[in-house]
Amino acid sequence: MAALDHVVINTLKSMDAAADLFAALGFTLTPRGTHSLGSINHLMMTPGAYLELVGVPDTGRQRQEVLDSPFGLNGLVLRTFDADATRDTLAAAGFAPTGPVAFSRPVEVDGVEHDARFCTVRLPPETFPAGRVYFCEHLTPELVWRDEWMTHPNGFCAIDAFTIASPHPEAEARRLASAFASVAEPDGAGWRVPLDDADVRVVPGDKAAFRTATLRFSSLDDIAARANALRDVRWEALDPDAGVLSLPAFDLNLTCRSS
Repeated sequence: MAALDHVVINTLKSMDAAADLFAALGFTLTPRGTHSLGSINHLMMTPGAYLELVGVPDTGRQRQEVLDSPFGLNGLVLRTFDADATRDTLAAAGFAPTGPVAFSRPVEVDGVEHDARFCTVRLPPETFPAGRVYFCEHLTPELVWRDEWMTHPNGFCAIDAFTIASPHPEAEARRLASAFASVAEPDGAGWRVPLDDADVRVVPGDKAAFRTATLRFSSLDDIAARANALRDVRWEALDPDAGVLSLPAFDLNLTCRSS
């Protein structure tokens, strides 16, 4: 059964605004990274899966894959410890994976620059029409999961779930389960595909779309207060332990739950 590695939020050419907004919401962002593929990013780390803001620089090489994708939830990324084996397993299951593709970005640690290195295995866009689904192998995890980036003023501590809308939820859930070496289970009006440390939920929808990621916080008090104080953010309390954080400028809704 696969594990969730990270969830991608596409900012396109609005990285500065997105980074400022997430910092104002109380997230600790890693320093800006520049990928060798032509994209830029900031991460919001937890001991497990993390949130990634991705975009393209104003000048120089620009990653077409990012430019071709919409604002908001843009990638559901699973972890692999062997990209070659994952490619072969996906092919044997009837998928058409591409890669592995190797890339890197510089990271400064204690004044010394290192290269954080990755390999990804991707699936063609038509495989999962809701959005990009791929696998990532971290070749230098010690440069990504660092203690100084793990603590967030708003109490963010985990990603518990990822919700996908589909006109054909059962079929979509079964395809996801096959790719993730998991199972598809009925879950209310939709379907659940469990991962090692999170759930992917597939719910009925008029069109295929990534709907929300569920973030866990030690408490919702701080994130709710910060959201309510910001002009371009909406906070909707669902109950004492849950709420929805909406960022209209990035076409983004994030479900928030307290521990």
